[in-house]
This record gives sequence, structure tokens and C-alpha cells, in this order.
Amino acid sequence: MPRSASPPVPAHGTAAQSTEPVPEAGGRLRVVLLMAGSCLPILGAVLLAPVLPKMQEHFATVPGATALVPMVLTTPALALALLAPFAGVIIDRLGRKRLLVVACVLYTLFGTAPLWLDSLGAIVVSRALLGVAEASIMTSCTTLIGDYYTGHVRDRYLALQTVCATTSATAFFMLGGALGSSDWRTPFWLYGAGLLLAPAMAAFLPRPRPRPSTITENASTVEALPFPVRRLAGICVLSLFGAIVFYTVPVETAYLLDDLGVKSSGLIGMVTAIASAATVTGCVVFASLPGRPERRLPAIFALCGAGLVLMGLAQNIAVLIMGAFFSCIGTGLLLPSLLTWAMSKLEYADRGRGTGLWTASFFLGQFSCPLALIAVESATGSLATAVGLLGLASALVALGLLPLLLRHRTTAAQELPQA
Repeated sequence: MPRSASPPVPAHGTAAQSTEPVPEAGGRLRVVLLMAGSCLPILGAVLLAPVLPKMQEHFATVPGATALVPMVLTTPALALALLAPFAGVIIDRLGRKRLLVVACVLYTLFGTAPLWLDSLGAIVVSRALLGVAEASIMTSCTTLIGDYYTGHVRDRYLALQTVCATTSATAFFMLGGALGSSDWRTPFWLYGAGLLLAPAMAAFLPRPRPRPSTITENASTVEALPFPVRRLAGICVLSLFGAIVFYTVPVETAYLLDDLGVKSSGLIGMVTAIASAATVTGCVVFASLPGRPERRLPAIFALCGAGLVLMGLAQNIAVLIMGAFFSCIGTGLLLPSLLTWAMSKLEYADRGRGTGLWTASFFLGQFSCPLALIAVESATGSLATAVGLLGLASALVALGLLPLLLRHRTTAAQELPQA
């Protein structure tokens, strides 16, 4: 039986050639399942925010409740950040699909546990275990996108993953508030979504395989290829900083508006919606841009920095909204750019580990964002100043990345005569 010809190497990198293309039959359902799975960790991050005051009231007599109740919200993100690299190692050894299905079942088990738990300490432990499941789900979904798709199609679906995460965060926040209006436990029922997705994923997600040509040429190639530690380390450090920039607007905008005298929850919600729409717009623009995403990073960090500086200097609502809009257009471009850059460095055999490291870096940045800004605020005496200084740091990162852009242009110019 003749072997099919290998597809051309995409402009984004060489790692895309390490997997066998998956037939397009059922492709739309496959995308829906992967996007739905990618939203599950977001559910854990924002769903309970509106009901924390009611939880605080319910556990008011519990020693240490003031610290433990907020941990119900933040513990999964920290566990995800710490455990995603280990999930990546397991993915490469046991398989992406198998771990994803099991993790979705565990997600429901640990996510709904607070419905029956009366101990605040036990609830916090269940949330940490939920973070283990979330780390496996997020890493598996992102790795599978890298396995199933190549080139610009893969970039488009990674951007779509960001769009889904951003829009679902707003929807889950509102849903959590609505469900929690009667009882703080009610929103935990939504974690049952994992049990609904698990059988569908088991039935309709195909198992990715290395390309037959890669195996037959040298059976020990996968073993011999070293893990790209140096190449990925810089991307992960940059992604950690990028996550701090990414989450500054959604985390701190309400406080900045409060400092400007805005008390209306409706107006705060409107500004948050504008920022979310700007992030989605940035993701959509990313999917339509040609060329290598990493070449655009200096301009993207500069745009994010300009928006944050504008927010830090804002003396009225209009300027603050403008700064948030510019910053979120930038962050909408930033997240998929960093992720596709990391993906371009990974082969099939180490894609799980690489994706796990990248996921850990990004979620560690998410966890660190409020802590970093609180530290700068305590030193400067102003949250607005802290946000402005973060904008300046982003601009400095943009300048530091310019040599990368120039190096890519030089490499492209040298390769042009050989085309």
C-alpha cells in the first residue's frame, strides 16, 4: 500500500510534522469537545467568586475562615500551576485521550464534593484535588490541539481556545452569581459538566499517533531527541510575565474604578464586558494574521504596556476604559502567540511535557498577578502606580524582544535565495 505524501512544513516551525493528520470526519465535534474541555478549568477559577461573601458568612465561626474561604477560589489555580508539568509527563507516557477522560470524571468528583462536605478544611482539600484534575484537562486539551492540527489551522484553534476561555469566564461569573443567590452551594452542581463530557470524549476523540515515517526512519529517534529545555525555558519565563499582564485588567479594573469613585456594579460590569470583548477581538485578529507569531511579540507587549500605563495615569473613567481596551487587544494577541510559539518547538514525543510546562508557567503568572501588584502597591502607595509600572515593565520586555525579531528577519533573508 503506497504511503501518502508528507504535508509541507508550515512557516511556524518544524514540530508540526511530528503527528499524523487526523481525518476530518467528525472534526467539528472534535473541536467542540476540546473547547468545552478547555473551559472546565476556567469554571473553577471564576464560578465561586460571587458566592465567597456567603461562604464567609456561613463559616464565620470557623477559626481561620478569613484566610481559608478565599483559598477555595485560588487553590485550584495554584495546584494547576504546580502540577501541570507532572500531568505533561503522564500524558506523554500514558496517552492524551486516556488521561483527559479520567481527569473529566475526577473533575466532577472533586468539584461537586463541597455539596456534601461540612468542613471548610475538607472543602479546601477537595479544591486542591480539583486543581490536579484541571491541570490534566488543560494540558491534555492543549496537547491534543497540537497533535490533531498543524500550521495556520492549529494557530486558529489555539486562538479559539483563548476566545472560549475568555467568554466563558464572563458567562460563568454571571451564572455563579445567579445560582448562588439562594445558596452558596448551588453553583458547585455545575462541576457535573465533566461527567457529561467524559463519555463523549471517549467516544469521539481519535487517538493521535506519531507519523509512521517518523517511526520507520529510526525507531530510537524519539528516545534520542533531547527535550528542548533551553528553547522552552525562555518562552515559559516570558509566558509567566505575560500572564501577569494578561490578568491585570480583569483582576484590578474594579479596584481602579473604585479609586476613581465609581461604585455602580452595573458600570463596573460594563467596563469588564468591554475588556473581555477587546480580548476576544485580539484573538480573532491573531487568527487572521500571517507569519510567525513570535515576530509580533515586541509590538504586542508594547501595546499591552501602553494600555496599562494609560490605566495607571487615568483620572477619569473614559481614559481608564481606553487603556483597558488597548491592553486587552494586546493580551488577546499575546496568549495565542506565546502558546503557538511554544508548540512550534515541540515534537510529538515531548509535546505533553512541553505543554505542561507552558501551562504551569501561565497559571503561575495568573496566581502571582494580584500578589505582585499588591507588593508594588505597598511599596508605592497606589494601585494605579503599580499598574503603570507594570506597563513600563511590559514596554521594556518589548524592547528586549526586538533582537529576536531582527534575528528572525535575518534568518528569513538568508533562507530566501534557497527557496
